Amino acid sequence: MQNNRWNLEGRRALVTGGTKGIGAAIAEELLVLGAEVLIVARKELEVNQAVTDWRSRGLNASGMVADVSQPADRHNLIQLVENTWGALDILVNNVGTNIRKKIGEYTPEEYNYLLQTNLTSAFELCRLTHPLLKNSPQGNVVNVSSVAGLGHVRTGAIYGMTKAALVQLSKNLAGEWAPDGIRVNCVAPWYIRTPLAEQVLQNQEYLESVLSRTPTRTIGNPEDVAGAVAFLCMPAAAYITGQCIAVDGGMSINLFG
Repeated sequence: MQNNRWNLEGRRALVTGGTKGIGAAIAEELLVLGAEVLIVARKELEVNQAVTDWRSRGLNASGMVADVSQPADRHNLIQLVENTWGALDILVNNVGTNIRKKIGEYTPEEYNYLLQTNLTSAFELCRLTHPLLKNSPQGNVVNVSSVAGLGHVRTGAIYGMTKAALVQLSKNLAGEWAPDGIRVNCVAPWYIRTPLAEQVLQNQEYLESVLSRTPTRTIGNPEDVAGAVAFLCMPAAAYITGQCIAVDGGMSINLFG
C-alpha cells in the first residue's frame, strides 16, 4: 500500500505538446511510472515516432494530431478521451511557445497567437476536461508555467503575461475544484535544454548571464521538470494543491531583470 503512493499505475493522462522537450519528458516519466498516456501535438510524423518508440518499449502510449489552440481540435480531442477512457486522471497543459520582441513591436496577430497557444488552450482544456476529471478517484491538473510568470526574465511581455496567468488559473481552480476531488498545481521552469531555449542559449554571452543568476550554475534538463510534474500527480502529493513549484536551480531567489 505504501509503495502505491509513489507510482501512477492505472492512471490515465493527457499531455499536450508531448513529442519533444519538456512535454516528451513528462510523457515518458508518467509512462515509466505506470500511467497510460495520450499525447497530442500538431505534427503527425513526430506524434507517430514518439508513440512507436514508447510502444516498442512496452509503454502504454497513444497519440493524436491536433492543435489545442483551435476550438475544433480541442473538441475532437475531448471526444477521443471520452470515447477511449470515459474519465481522466491527469491533465498536463504543457503546450507553449514564444516570440521575443519589445512590447511595441508585437503585431495583433502575434499577440493573439501567443495568448491562444499559451493560455487559452490550457483554460479551455481545463474546462472541457472537468467532467472527466471528476470521474477520477483523484483528478490532477498540472499547468506548465515559467519563471517568466514570476518576474521579469527578458522573454517578452506577452509570454510572461500568459505564464503568470497560468499560475493564477491554477490557484483559482485548486480552490474551486477541491470539492470535486481535483488537485491543480503548476510548475515554473527556468531555462531548460529544449529546442525553444537552445535558440538563445547558443549566444555564449547570454548563456553566461543566465548561469550567473542561477545558484546551481547549470541549465536544467527536461527530465528535471518531468520529475516535479510526476510527483504532483502521485498519491504521495495528495495534500498539495494550488501551488507553483519553481524548477529553476534556485534562480527565482535572485530573478533576472
